[in-house]
Amino acid sequence: MVEAALERWGPPVYVRRQIVHNKRVVAELTAKGAVFIDEVEDAPAGRPLLFSAHGIAPSVRRAAAERQLTTIDATCPLVTKVHTEARRFARQGCEIVYIGHAGHDEALGTMGEASDRTHLVQTVEDVARLDLPPEAKVAYLTQTTLGVDETAGIIDALQRRFPAILSPTKEDICYAATNRQLAVKLMAPRCDLVLVVGSANSSNAHRLVEVAQAMGAPAHLVDGPAEVEPSWIAGVETLGITGSASTAEAAVQELVAWLQPASVEEFRALDEDVRFNLPIDLR
Repeated sequence: MVEAALERWGPPVYVRRQIVHNKRVVAELTAKGAVFIDEVEDAPAGRPLLFSAHGIAPSVRRAAAERQLTTIDATCPLVTKVHTEARRFARQGCEIVYIGHAGHDEALGTMGEASDRTHLVQTVEDVARLDLPPEAKVAYLTQTTLGVDETAGIIDALQRRFPAILSPTKEDICYAATNRQLAVKLMAPRCDLVLVVGSANSSNAHRLVEVAQAMGAPAHLVDGPAEVEPSWIAGVETLGITGSASTAEAAVQELVAWLQPASVEEFRALDEDVRFNLPIDLR
């Protein structure tokens, strides 16, 4: 979407926050003329502004409208679904428990839909600390990039404490994150080491490292070859490599080429066939 906007309007095109949490992708788009800014107020009038894949709070959308900026909403459709659920639960008078990471762009955007009645939890212990009246009508939502296993424990704790708690119509966790976690679960037991290609601020990349470690394989997060410690790969016979949902395939292949393995086997857990259309303004 950023590339399509550059093609239509020419550089510079402004993007609020990182379009995806991946250092390499952001650097490549910056070289093409994208300018990444923190807030709407940093975008000049007369130039298009894209909202990142992580979604935005209604207050951000209003701020852009007040400045009459041309905006393109690059929010992931799966995140948009969670925003829609937040508004629906708020209309029903629910106290919303949001399972997510404090300060993450996606959490800030979703919680902004009903900030006065949304409560963040990150652990099972946080569930016990929730200060909600006994008669409260409660619902829960989930950040899309979390680990399936870690989220299950928190949901179990919520259901034990609030037996009538309302849930999303469909699971909130992103199919791409879920699929990669499944693949790593199946791959890691065959590996002496797993390297996850992704950036340090990528939630779903960290989840892949945790999944590999939970399956008994040492695992590290790297942005590229420069971050691989020689001691990690010393004596390793079978090395697993994967990329986060926000990692460009070229970054994965760059690491494979740098390692110069004797052979490469592509490990496939399942095939993805989900496609999303560009917004009308960019088609």
